[in-house]
Amino acid sequence: MKPVLKMSVLAATILLAVGCQDEKTSAPAETAEPAAQVEQTAAEATKAFESEDQKAAYAIGASLAQYLSANLEQQKELGLELKKEDVLAGVSDVFDGNSRLSQEETQQALQELDKRVSDMMMSKAKVEAEENAKAGDDFRAEFEKQEGVKKTESGLLYIVETEGQGDKPKETDKVKVHYKGTLVDGTEFDSSYKRKQPVTFPLNQVIPGWTEGVQLMPVGSKFKFVIPPELAYGSQANPSIPANSTLVFEVELLDIEKVKPGEEAAEDGHSH
Repeated sequence: MKPVLKMSVLAATILLAVGCQDEKTSAPAETAEPAAQVEQTAAEATKAFESEDQKAAYAIGASLAQYLSANLEQQKELGLELKKEDVLAGVSDVFDGNSRLSQEETQQALQELDKRVSDMMMSKAKVEAEENAKAGDDFRAEFEKQEGVKKTESGLLYIVETEGQGDKPKETDKVKVHYKGTLVDGTEFDSSYKRKQPVTFPLNQVIPGWTEGVQLMPVGSKFKFVIPPELAYGSQANPSIPANSTLVFEVELLDIEKVKPGEEAAEDGHSH
């Protein structure tokens, strides 16, 4: 029963929102009002509420309508055509006691909608992951052809932009770095340069491509790494890094800090 009730309440808010919008649409066009008249109109609209409870209830309805409108837009992007007119028809029929669906049928229809949305999202994610993998493969193949590019047995690609003269870190060390990370299309998803603050972290607590690659760098070096998905985040997606993404990093190794025995290093929260 809860899903039905929730949908009915949200649909009712659309009824209010669309009803108000229809009234605005049907009103004749007018010339711009003087500022004083606009302020007076706004004040009159506020006075239209007979009580604070009525005003609060209206605000709840307006907020829900905004949320649901955005939700319908997201579903439209998936290919679903959920029309406001049909939503309003369901609300109106229920209020009139003439629903074309029983409570059980309503609940089943909503469950089926949830499944359709889930299936469509999974299908879309699969296609995007395949496209990302292909784009990464193509990018790495072209990058590998560039002069000076080296490739490790794991598939990590890198090029030395500046060769430092310091020590190379071990997997158990902490390193202090400046870096910038981008996708293969150039989209930047993280940068310590923009934060104007280098980052220190244990080298064995980051993605495999970093753990392997930074160990190749003497302190004072700047390398460019191209990291395949299996050495990065693989099929795992997050808001800034899509699934199966090849990642490009520019990394400067500034310093090495030995981890003391028994010391528990705090994990860093940045995307490296």
